[in-house]
Amino acid sequence: MTHPALVPGAVAVVTGGAAGIGLAAARRFAALGLRVCIADLGAERLAEAAAALAAEAPGGAGAVMAEEADVSRLEELTRLEAAVRARFGGTDLLMNNAGIQPGSGLFGPRENWERVLAVNLWGVVNGTQAFVPGMIERGRPGLVINTGSKQGITTPPGDPAYNVAKAGVKAFTEALQHELRNTPGCRLGAHLLIPGFVFTGLTARGRTEKPAGAWTPEQTVDFMLGSLDRGDFYILCPDNDVPRALDERRILWAAGDIVENRPPLSRWHPDYAAAFEAFAGKPT
Repeated sequence: MTHPALVPGAVAVVTGGAAGIGLAAARRFAALGLRVCIADLGAERLAEAAAALAAEAPGGAGAVMAEEADVSRLEELTRLEAAVRARFGGTDLLMNNAGIQPGSGLFGPRENWERVLAVNLWGVVNGTQAFVPGMIERGRPGLVINTGSKQGITTPPGDPAYNVAKAGVKAFTEALQHELRNTPGCRLGAHLLIPGFVFTGLTARGRTEKPAGAWTPEQTVDFMLGSLDRGDFYILCPDNDVPRALDERRILWAAGDIVENRPPLSRWHPDYAAAFEAFAGKPT
């Protein structure tokens, strides 16, 4: 059964919508007959993406908006919300998807930390605060989809700023869903998208061909839509290398560090490597 917010004439706003998962989602929404606004940085990228959307949308160019917006700045998302309201009358689906991953170290460049937290975490907070009050007031079935990461749950070593930001997105989205379901008359639901390995500009790292283990953005969005139809809050995506069963074991092991009083990140601790391998049922 299709989610009641995913109907012709509804309005979807996707940040980070000029490429990757964001563009794939916007294309699926447009094909379903939704009016779509994509927000991103880079006028040329946005124009190309908008043209692709207009070619697929039943309503053509009249059903598509493309706006430059820096999600780390609340005032820019407030301006975006007003522009969508003026053009389409309001918003029914918000996908806070914009993200960056320049890499980070605990004692690495501070500007990397500041930018990752500003975009990946504050971008979600800003988008929610700019759009959701109006979405509630609109009184229609609606969706807020926040793009998280498995790195925000199992927090592997190597990129702490990204992990911290995505862990914050998880906690924020859980709090948001609690708030929405306890708001009288609210017809919105929040969902946490947790992609697997997806081949995008963010993950390509110079590669031009998709690795065998990666999903495409389109596969990820198709999985997301199926999960939304089922009412899943945690949209935990597999990929070609990692099935859901292995993700579940990794998540349980990470939580077990607290319960079992193991060292943090024990999955990568030499004293626990064999125990984790046995628990997971396959090597890391």
